[in-house]
Amino acid sequence: MYKLGIDVGGTNTDAVLVDENLNVVAEIKHPTSEDIYEGILGALRSVLETSGVDRSEIRQAMLGTTQCTNAIVERKNLAPIGILRIGAPATLSIQPMVDWADDIREIATGSVIVGGGSEYDGKELAPFDRDAASAFFKEMKEKGVRSIAISSVFSTVRSDHELAAAKLCKEVMGPDVHVSVSSEIGSMGLIERENATILNAALWQVAERFTEGFAKSLKDEGINNADIYLSQNDGTLMTVEYARKYPILTVACGPTNSIRGASYLSSIGDAIVIDVGGTTTDLGVIQNGFPRESGVAVTIGGVRTNFRMPDVISIGLGGGSIVRCDENGDVTVGPDSVGYMITEKAIVFGGDVMTATDIAVRLGMADIGDSALVENIPLQLAEKAMDEIRILVEDSIDAMKLSNDDSDVVLVGGGSVILPDELEGASKVIKPDHFGCANAIGSAVSKVSGTYEQLINYDEIPREQALEQAKAEAVKLAVESGAIEDTVEIIEVEDVPLAYYAGNTNRVKIKAAGDLKV
Repeated sequence: MYKLGIDVGGTNTDAVLVDENLNVVAEIKHPTSEDIYEGILGALRSVLETSGVDRSEIRQAMLGTTQCTNAIVERKNLAPIGILRIGAPATLSIQPMVDWADDIREIATGSVIVGGGSEYDGKELAPFDRDAASAFFKEMKEKGVRSIAISSVFSTVRSDHELAAAKLCKEVMGPDVHVSVSSEIGSMGLIERENATILNAALWQVAERFTEGFAKSLKDEGINNADIYLSQNDGTLMTVEYARKYPILTVACGPTNSIRGASYLSSIGDAIVIDVGGTTTDLGVIQNGFPRESGVAVTIGGVRTNFRMPDVISIGLGGGSIVRCDENGDVTVGPDSVGYMITEKAIVFGGDVMTATDIAVRLGMADIGDSALVENIPLQLAEKAMDEIRILVEDSIDAMKLSNDDSDVVLVGGGSVILPDELEGASKVIKPDHFGCANAIGSAVSKVSGTYEQLINYDEIPREQALEQAKAEAVKLAVESGAIEDTVEIIEVEDVPLAYYAGNTNRVKIKAAGDLKV
């Protein structure tokens, strides 16, 4: 039995095959094309040809893709939507999408705020205005809208108005309408949670396209026995159906795949991971083998959100980063890059653009292309460029640390050849075998998770009892997502007191993860 892992990056699409013992059988890099699917198909064909495995023995196929992120950033392929907020009269002063840029605000065909919602303690703010909601859904149906974003004030405390609205929406607009409910996507904070829900609603066409495209690519190559999974941004997997319902959860799955892959390849559960690609470098943190989650609101394509995201820093440094020297002798590296054109434009490949890869080859740190072609780069210039690279990375390492202590650092990604073996702030720097395809390996070896989050008053239920119940619910959710029950373990426990709530109220969040069923 084999698992296929594919991760689409800005420069390369990586593909790996691993066996039932999670040993890497084959790994390849294929240039990412302007048409994403050509790159996926090319990577798929290459890894199959390299491995020579029986296609019928590939039972699981995992894809990590940047398409949802790209759709938001580039404002492309986003579906028209309707926005229903339940929160009148309390939330009328701030309209939905109030701080969005004009070029992305256009996705909203219509929006309305109707009566309803809850107070912070769960008390009903106002009755849910079914008539106003029904009228809005009828209007959206007449305009041909097929996706609705529903949010409600304090729905993370009490979601009954949101769920009633979702049910009403399907009754009015039909069972095929796509409904995104904010309590299932975001956390505390109405505006940021609503924003994440709006983006999720607008991504349904993108999700449908990449899931169908991946399935077709597999079928065209004779892989008919594989269950398909998509990488999500907490370092675990989700089914095709789940990905279509919550496409927003694929945003930033590339860095988390690399973090999971780095943890697996290095056998280290706690470290800083530096993933160097052709265009950017992503830094994240492994905690107990999984990516550390960001604790602050995250901006995606100019939209402020508060749904689950990894704690990642991205810098404009990669193997294709352009190196320049001005008339004063000052050297800069990036942030612009030749990207997937590196094999045509970098000096070591016969091009005329000096890149970070050329600097690494000139300093004898890497054996790529034709080293004779970079002999004319002055040694002093190369050393200055490497100092700039070192400063960029070391500053980012400091930004990721939670203490002054040095941390283990794991280098992965094809572009990591441009980094030195010793870095300030690192107790040791590890570059494991198969480092170049860690992202695809992370996708292939990832587990399935379940997350349970609830506000619990410990005056009503003892803390230990509440946590045990929450853990049982998280395990149940992981099993329902496809995990083998005997392998599920609790990987994260958060128990945060909320001072502004009555009584001894705490936000309890438990995450469980287990191996994927074959």
